[in-house]
Amino acid sequence: MTAAGTPTVADDLAVALTLAAEADLIALDRYSAQDLDIQLKVDKSIVTDADTRVERMIRAHLAEARPGDAILGEEFGSEGDAARRWIVDPIDGTSNFARGVPIWGTLLSLTVDGDPVVGVVSAPALGRRWWGAKGLGAFVQHGDEEPRRLRVSGIDSLADATLSYNNLQGWDEAGYLEQLIGFSRSVLRTRAFGDLWAYMLLAEGAIDVVGEFDLKPWDIAALVPIVREAGGRFTTVDGGDPLSSSGVLASNGLLHDAALAHLAR
Repeated sequence: MTAAGTPTVADDLAVALTLAAEADLIALDRYSAQDLDIQLKVDKSIVTDADTRVERMIRAHLAEARPGDAILGEEFGSEGDAARRWIVDPIDGTSNFARGVPIWGTLLSLTVDGDPVVGVVSAPALGRRWWGAKGLGAFVQHGDEEPRRLRVSGIDSLADATLSYNNLQGWDEAGYLEQLIGFSRSVLRTRAFGDLWAYMLLAEGAIDVVGEFDLKPWDIAALVPIVREAGGRFTTVDGGDPLSSSGVLASNGLLHDAALAHLAR
């Protein structure tokens, strides 16, 4: 805490990491469970009892640890109105979770005046947790190993780059399919790693550009501090605030302007 009693970024990161560890225990217990309760939401996406249990736990803990902060969660909406707002995706990749695909995890972020300053991504089925906090760097931990600092790649030519486009249908529905196809011709290879994993691979330096559409703030907020603290850039597909649009572009920074130019309409 500061002298005035305001939590520091390090304090908030510690809270987020504790909540991620608790979320892992709940989610792993329900992963591939025979009695997993799966419901269809109004928007045709699915929700499981793991999603709701994790979000309820996080909300309850934040109500005690950070009672003055606002919360926005995928399953239970917005609560409170404050400059400090926690954004929660209890299970990012719920479809993967429900079908036994291990690419899923809890996303937890703190934004201050709309700026994501803390981000934690915990993917227990992959045995990995990533985090980043403004001014404190970004890290990954594999199981019980020591955390390793993250750094994006040094690839400075699209001709040598790997692009993850995640969901092809999203590009088509947003009217960017032609731009994506043109962009794909300029890079070395394309992949569709999907969901949180593509952005974490970017932060680790394993791939170089990620683009995606049809996202909500809870899909994005936790990813931003990790990518930025690893040395990358994170914007909308037209270069704006990543939380202001459903279409985002993340890169190692060196390729960002060139990528934006390819996607310009």
